[in-house]
Amino acid sequence: MTEDMNEVLKKAEVLIEALPYIQQFNRKIIVVKYGGSAMSDPELQKNVIKDVTLLKLVGFKPIIVHGGGKEISRWVGKVGKEPKFVNGLRVTDDETMEIAEMVLNKVNKSLVSMVQELGVKAVGISGKDGGLLRAEKKYSEGQDIGYVGNVTGVDPKVLYDLLEKDFLPIVAPIGLGEDSTTYNINADDAACAIAKAVHAEKLAFLTDIEGLYKDINDKSTFISRLTASQADQLIADGFIGGGMLPKLSNCTSAIKSGVNRVHILDGRIAHCLLLEIFTNQGIGTAIIADEDQL
Repeated sequence: MTEDMNEVLKKAEVLIEALPYIQQFNRKIIVVKYGGSAMSDPELQKNVIKDVTLLKLVGFKPIIVHGGGKEISRWVGKVGKEPKFVNGLRVTDDETMEIAEMVLNKVNKSLVSMVQELGVKAVGISGKDGGLLRAEKKYSEGQDIGYVGNVTGVDPKVLYDLLEKDFLPIVAPIGLGEDSTTYNINADDAACAIAKAVHAEKLAFLTDIEGLYKDINDKSTFISRLTASQADQLIADGFIGGGMLPKLSNCTSAIKSGVNRVHILDGRIAHCLLLEIFTNQGIGTAIIADEDQL
């Protein structure tokens, strides 16, 4: 058999392996939290957008929730301000909030353009649109950090309307308070709240690490799958720290609110979304419901 024919057969095998997953998730909602290096590297950015577009074309209903932290910091620096953080949260004064909203809207529309170039209709919105994200002021261990918000409620009607009309929604994490104050919301928090509200089948976090480790310094402790209870136990036992702690807490919270499966993926790997969702092996960490035992 020729080498060319072997290549063709390998492609056929990949498609056959993907088939049951395509059948299982047809017409199901998947929320993708998009951030980290995958946003700042143009090549990775194209790969992520291609992945999400393919999910849409094979029958999924994807929703992208994106961050923009590095870009916001860059623009804050451009106006001569020094980005400030307290416990990993950006201190957001009036001027910084204005910059954050401008930058997130810019990022939002550039993602819309990339999706539409691939032949899929996309609509970019922020959490303000249609009352999607309601928020209240967030404090960091009692400290006032400005216009940073906690999500207090989600009205998913605008998302359902867009999905029903065959659009791919792309959401910037900005919310409105009771008094119409604009708040900058952590994109992980926004993605988690939206996934719960739309009863997503899957929530995927694109990050800058391979997945979850019991010991971050020991690569042999990589965890490819665990239940929400096991994840809670890891947190309680003090194995999880730093930026992964709130992320994993969001994951278990989403599972307990009815999201079927949460994935932590390395956005630096080309086509990580497709590899995790459409292959038997997968490449990241999947958090599943307790009754879905390993």
